[in-house]
Amino acid sequence: MEKQEVLFIGLVWPEPTSSAAGFRMLQLLKSFQKNGNTITFASAATKSPYSADLKSMGIKEVEIKLNDRSFNDFVQELNPGIVLFDRFMTEEQYSWRVAQECPYAIRILDTEDLHFLRHARQSNAKNGEQFDQTLLYSDTAKRELAAILRSDISIIISELEMQLLTNQFGISHSILYYLPFLEEQITTETVSNWKSYEERADFMFIGNFIHEPNWHTVQYLKSEIWPLLRKEIPKVNLHIYGAYPSQKVLQLNNPQERFFVHGRADNAQETMSNYRVLLAPIQFGAGLKGKFIDAMQTGTPTVTTTIGAEAMRGDLPWNGFIENEREQFIEKSVELYKHKELWLEAQHNGTEIINQRYSREKFEDDFLVNICFIKAQLHAHRQQNFIGQLLLHHTVLSTKYLSLWIEEKNKK
Repeated sequence: MEKQEVLFIGLVWPEPTSSAAGFRMLQLLKSFQKNGNTITFASAATKSPYSADLKSMGIKEVEIKLNDRSFNDFVQELNPGIVLFDRFMTEEQYSWRVAQECPYAIRILDTEDLHFLRHARQSNAKNGEQFDQTLLYSDTAKRELAAILRSDISIIISELEMQLLTNQFGISHSILYYLPFLEEQITTETVSNWKSYEERADFMFIGNFIHEPNWHTVQYLKSEIWPLLRKEIPKVNLHIYGAYPSQKVLQLNNPQERFFVHGRADNAQETMSNYRVLLAPIQFGAGLKGKFIDAMQTGTPTVTTTIGAEAMRGDLPWNGFIENEREQFIEKSVELYKHKELWLEAQHNGTEIINQRYSREKFEDDFLVNICFIKAQLHAHRQQNFIGQLLLHHTVLSTKYLSLWIEEKNKK
């Protein structure tokens, strides 16, 4: 790929220590820095103390505004060849301005995960029934699919989500690109530095509490799993970590029950490496779960559900157990915790999953070559996705004029 001016427009400033989404964003930024590309990261969000220091990575940081002409002036002056939108909400807000000022820039949507799929599963989980496919056809789905169609290419992190988009919604493969987490290979040296079975103790869970599936999982652990599991292994503790815990989360802390809520972990992998087993009975969600990548990278076996492990292992054995029923989940958690040979086998399985399915060298260069190819024949590529052009012309006009109306209103 020849050197490009690349603009990332973030829904938020990336927080790699707070969420998998933040860590994933850093991976993409580093990928696009290859070949000497110049990167600018812009966001209308407010920074937090946990926002990554992008300047130290050689990335320019720019604060932008919503519904403001100043963005047009900014993007016109920058004149990027590549623009990446962080989630469909950002594409809705800024894509028409980018298309207007920089018509020859390739527009990339990073979906993170399919929000409409996660929301549908969340709604279904409240009913406790078999998944209702009609829940997929929501207003969120209409917005997210429209953003995918308007974009020149959309990054999809899960193979299952690729299948859903192409098979159920008829989205062309030509505007979708499967790109999982981009991880470094686990070497024998890496494994030799892991803490041993004997050096580890207790169960743990980790997850950003702004993310509803994590809060739901902790509630399930507290009420359904831990009261029974701790009776099986009486002296063992369960430790809960996660960024942005609310008071209702912190109130679950109960030393008498050996249930400890710690809040944010400064370093997820370093924290995880002290524990013997990660418990994650996830009931709903979408995409790939960063907590399992961290677990495999630290040699920490896990027990989760079908939803938790979804699209993560392919045909490979899981690094622990996948159980949906409460009793079986507890039984396998006890087995994995108590039996060293089983634990070591699970640890090895995690190494194989990372090295075979998430190795950076297997995906990164091919992805960048694909972007370069689309950029080189952008007009023909867009003609093949004429529905997307119709959506850009009509649907975004409504967004455009609403935005212009708000812009004028703000001047008063």
